[in-house]
Parts: sequence; C-alpha cells; structure tokens
Amino acid sequence: MKRMLSSLLVLLSISATIASAQVRLPAASAAGNLAETKQMLAFFGTYTNGESKGIYVASLDMETGKLTSHSFVESVNPSFVAIHPSGKYLYAVNETKDGGVSSFAIDRKNASLKFLNQQPTKGAHPCHLVVDATGKHVLVANYTGGSVISLPIVEDGKLGPDSSFHQHKGSSVNKKRQEAAHAHSINLDKANRFAFVADLGLDKVVVYKFDEATGKLTANDPPSAFVNPGGGPRHFAIHPNQKFAYTNNELTSEVVAFRLKAKKGKLRSQQTISTLPKATPGNSTAEVQVHPSGKFLYCSNRGHNSIAMFTIDHDTGKLTAIGHEPTGGAIPRNFGIDPTGKFVIACNQSTNDVYVFKVDLESGKLTRTEQKFEVPTAVCVKMMPR
Repeated sequence: MKRMLSSLLVLLSISATIASAQVRLPAASAAGNLAETKQMLAFFGTYTNGESKGIYVASLDMETGKLTSHSFVESVNPSFVAIHPSGKYLYAVNETKDGGVSSFAIDRKNASLKFLNQQPTKGAHPCHLVVDATGKHVLVANYTGGSVISLPIVEDGKLGPDSSFHQHKGSSVNKKRQEAAHAHSINLDKANRFAFVADLGLDKVVVYKFDEATGKLTANDPPSAFVNPGGGPRHFAIHPNQKFAYTNNELTSEVVAFRLKAKKGKLRSQQTISTLPKATPGNSTAEVQVHPSGKFLYCSNRGHNSIAMFTIDHDTGKLTAIGHEPTGGAIPRNFGIDPTGKFVIACNQSTNDVYVFKVDLESGKLTRTEQKFEVPTAVCVKMMPR
C-alpha cells in the first residue's frame, strides 16, 4: 500500500511539473526553430501626432535584411509595443494624458493586426510595457503619472481591469526633469519573480516582487537601487545569465552596470560608463539592450544619433566600449535585436525612417546595411518569427 501511495505521489509530482512547464511552452513554440527562420515579423510603434496612423507591420528577410511593408492598424500614440509569448497577441501603450493600453490579435499569415480592446492605465503617458512569461499579465509604466500597473490577460487575448497599481513618490536633483517620479520602463526577470522599474525622476531602479498567479506587485527588500544623482535611469536590460543587469541614464548619457542577485532581486551598482566618444551637448540616451549571446550591449544616443557598442566581460559583467555606429537618421529611440541576434533595426523618430544593421557575432560591432525603411515617427520595434 505504501509503495502504491509513493508511486502515486511521484506521478502527481511529475504531472504538476509538466503542467507548470506547459504554461511557458507558448514562448518556445512562438520562436520555433530560430536557425531555420526565413522571415521575422516586425511591429513598429509610433507617435500619431503627425503622419503616422498607428502600428506598422513589416517583414524582415533573414538572408538579406530587407524590410517589406505589409499593413498598419490605427491606434493613438502606440509608442511602445510588446508581443505575447504565444505569438498570437500584441499589446501597445497609448501614450496620452488619459493613459491606456490596447490589445491586438496577430494574423501571421497576412502580417496584420486586429484591435481587441483597451483598458486605462490610471496614469498619464504610459511609455513602456511587458508581457509576463506565463502570458497572463501585462505590466505598464506610466511616465508622467509616475506609477506602474498590472493588468490581467483574459479570454482571447483581451485585457481585464487592473490587478495591481503602485504610485511612486519623490524627486531628484534635476529640477526640470526630475521634479517628480517618472516611471520610464518595466521589465521582468527570466524567472518571472521580480519587476524592475527604471524611474527617471527618482534616480532609482525600483524593484517589485511579482506574483505570476495574481499579477500582484509588492515592494521588494531592498525596494530599489540608486544611480548617480541626476542620471535619470530610463530603460533596463537583464543579462541572459541573470547575474548582471544594466540601465541607461538618459540625462547624463551613461550606462550603469549592476550585479544582480537573482534569487533576491537585489541590484548592486559596479560601473558607470559613458555612451559618447566625446561631449555632445543636448544628447540623451533612449534604449539599452543586451545581445542574445550575452557578449555585447548596445545603447542609443539621441543627438549624437548613434548606437554605442560595448563588450560584456563574461565574469564580471562590466562593459568595454568598442565604438559607435551612426543610425542613419535623427533622434534614434528604441532599437530591436532580432531573436537570432543577426540583425538590429534602429528607429529614427525625427527623420521618419528605420535602418537595418548586421551584427558581427565575433566582435559585436554593427554595420549599417543599405536597407532603409520609412516609418513615420518611428519609436519602437519588436520582432518575432513569421
């Protein structure tokens, strides 16, 4: 009897493990066999205060780096977008005073989007969002509102009313830009346990514990990590090994390298390095990302109009500058690294264009291809296999 009971418990444990793993299977199936991927779908977020109509959809040829236009869907100021792990849905902030986030169904075959629904973000000018690893929640950072919010993903990819909301408070030394909290991005670690919020107004990366079952955010211990006063942290990137993390200081054109204790969500600053070859008045940084190989880091400069390139030390996570690649246009915002790590697409907001760059997988250096693509007020690009 004891032996039967023991066997039953083992089977139940195995079943539970499989069920848990299956929650995250859509992410793998969405990626498929990346080495054999011939095309990526590219989704471009924009500002709609000019010629732009909303979100633009294109395909990226993985042999040539050529972008081909397919469709667009109307949406108001969908400045930043995020793809569901299943590859079936896309979510976009609506960066307005009222603040909203919209959901869309992805039609892979026709390379198009269909609007599903919209929910308020309870804060002004949401500017960044992420979908959690289970595909059950969307987390959003409200810039002017200085707050973060979590919304559940319900039936058919639609969004439900918020399940968690936190208002940041405080200021820092730059009286013009840091007069109040300004949550500028929100990112989750690989284990789906912690949310990291770069708050430009507070000079902090605020850390929350994340409950993937409920979507609740609660303050971590310690609750934050500081950058140098006046730095203005904007975006955040975690190394694939989960031992290091990085934020770009928008106001001082720097990248800060952290040691990350993944089990505790604790950050310790260990290096601050410039993104510029020389002083460039009026420059600010926009995006920071780690290459999928974990060997390189890139950061966009608005004003210098370049992508700063760095190698990452395997043992320490510290950065070494290896040069700058012009983005071909003006005021580069977000850029995207395709999931294979072969190409980078940079979005030039002021010149209404994007350029494709090839990555040297040995050195990490970028080379601009001849592939120029027009997207009005391009702000963000996210990619997935078609």
